[in-house]
Amino acid sequence: REQGRRLATLEERLEERTKLVAHLQEQMEKASRRSAENQEQLAARLQDAEEALSHQAAAPLQVKYVTRTVEIESVQCKQALVEAQARNQALQEQLGVQRQLLRELEEQLHESQRTSSELRHQILVYEGEMERAQGQLEAELQSLEEEKNRVIEEAFIRAESEMKAVHENLAGVRMNLLTLQPALRTLTCDYNCLKRQVQDFPYMLEKAIAEAKQEICQVIGEVSSANQELLRKYKREMNLRKKCHNELVRLKGNIRVLCRVRPICQEEAEGDCKNMVTFDPDDDAVLCLSNKGKLMTFELDKVFPPQATQEEVFQEVQSLVTSCIDGYNVCIFAYGQTGSGKTYTMEGVAEDPGINQRALRLLFSEVSEKKPDWDYNITVSMVEIYNEMLRNLLGDTPSEKLDIKMCPDGSGQLYVPGLTEFSVECVEDINKVFELGHMNRATACTNLNEHSSRSHALLIITVAGFNSSTGHRTSGKLNLVDLAGSERIAKSGAEGSRLREAQCINKSLSALGDVINALRSRHSHVPFRNSRLTYLLQDSLSGDNKTLMVVQVSPLDSNVSESVCSLKFAQRVRTVELGPASSSRRCAENSSTSSSPTHDSVEVFTHNYTQSITTSLGWAFKKYG
Repeated sequence: REQGRRLATLEERLEERTKLVAHLQEQMEKASRRSAENQEQLAARLQDAEEALSHQAAAPLQVKYVTRTVEIESVQCKQALVEAQARNQALQEQLGVQRQLLRELEEQLHESQRTSSELRHQILVYEGEMERAQGQLEAELQSLEEEKNRVIEEAFIRAESEMKAVHENLAGVRMNLLTLQPALRTLTCDYNCLKRQVQDFPYMLEKAIAEAKQEICQVIGEVSSANQELLRKYKREMNLRKKCHNELVRLKGNIRVLCRVRPICQEEAEGDCKNMVTFDPDDDAVLCLSNKGKLMTFELDKVFPPQATQEEVFQEVQSLVTSCIDGYNVCIFAYGQTGSGKTYTMEGVAEDPGINQRALRLLFSEVSEKKPDWDYNITVSMVEIYNEMLRNLLGDTPSEKLDIKMCPDGSGQLYVPGLTEFSVECVEDINKVFELGHMNRATACTNLNEHSSRSHALLIITVAGFNSSTGHRTSGKLNLVDLAGSERIAKSGAEGSRLREAQCINKSLSALGDVINALRSRHSHVPFRNSRLTYLLQDSLSGDNKTLMVVQVSPLDSNVSESVCSLKFAQRVRTVELGPASSSRRCAENSSTSSSPTHDSVEVFTHNYTQSITTSLGWAFKKYG
């Protein structure tokens, strides 16, 4: 096809050049004809002029009178001569003009001859190119013809080989058909026998199914009645046990302690860091930590593995969050070393928020459900305790020093004069408050974390409610605390101002431990005032209030010592009882406990129920297949 296109192109060019040569030849012929005509006209005119001159010269002079006519004739002759000279002059001029025209025509003729010779030369060049192109085309056509013949021959040979293989396969198929015909006849006989059996099978099957249905329905009815009774008893006992357990925990007033293990990031995994934390698959309240070849077991209220989500963590604390609507003071704080994930648990990220935002959203939802009977006002304030100084994170001057005072109304509640409070009603208000607070919080870089929190951050949410129909008022407070990192000064690499910050952080955490120990030992004096942190949380860590601690643990082998310290502190916190139960509540506790089932009784019910179903169904399937 390419050679054909090139041949067509060359033919078009050849045709164009042929037309150009023909056109030039026509122009040359026309110029030759015009030159010949002009030469003929000039020659004729020149001949006429010469004939007129010769005729005039040959004409004889007429002499009539010798004397008188001589003068007369001479005048006439002079006049005739003058006229003849004038005519001769005119003819000479015409002859010069004609000769000039002849020279111009000769020049045009020479020019036309030169153009004609050039055109002939170009024609010869074009003819040579055409001959070469024709030769190339002929050679290419010949090669294409040879290639076509070769391809056709190869295709023919390949087709012959394929046809031969097809014939061989066909012969093999024929042989297989011949061998399969007896097998087909055998299968046809077997099919006919099976067809007759299938025709008789529905009657036999229907009879067998009817009998099996009757017996199975009887067994299922017995099993179902036993199942319903056992299930009803089991649910009743489990609900009663759960209710009693929750009531017992509420009456004892223990601080609930949750543990969350952060995942190992990619950089730590690539650095050959070992995971020292294991979990009990049968008990989600037990965590095992390998320390110096020994396996240490810690029992808490609940343990969250690294794959636990923010939503799962919040589900464990949301019941405490809603308690502040009923007028309780609630404290939820995250404790652990730097880099263990405290800030992530409390604040989270924009696409996956933590306890702070989820708590406010839950409060908004609960408040909207209680309308229009109750009218609630939710206010938010953010403070941080930095170097034992209380700072207002939402104020215009965060560096201003604040103080903690007792309310003068005798309620025993604490308040911070000059603390900025914002009233929030939607998620947008929450985001604005958090953005302003995060801008003013003190963070710094340590050996353990690039952006370590160098202060205790407290989000204080106050919920004030009023029932217009009964006139009843409630006021509850929710303290959400993100504690600063708890680690040894030598390990964090703190120096200068960082060293002073670390000393203040450790002092406040030690004060928190002293308060926990005093509450645990039921001392008459609890040192709340030893630290700004414990003094500000006094109304949540004492009395009939509710407290929950989320201890954050790093699973890395390099953080085992800090993890052990955090878990031991968490176990001590878990044994603290905040408020003593009243005598009526203790009686209710004892009665409920005595009537509640034990775990062994529930297991007996479950075992009997499972064994009954297994025996019945096993007998049915054994008998009827």
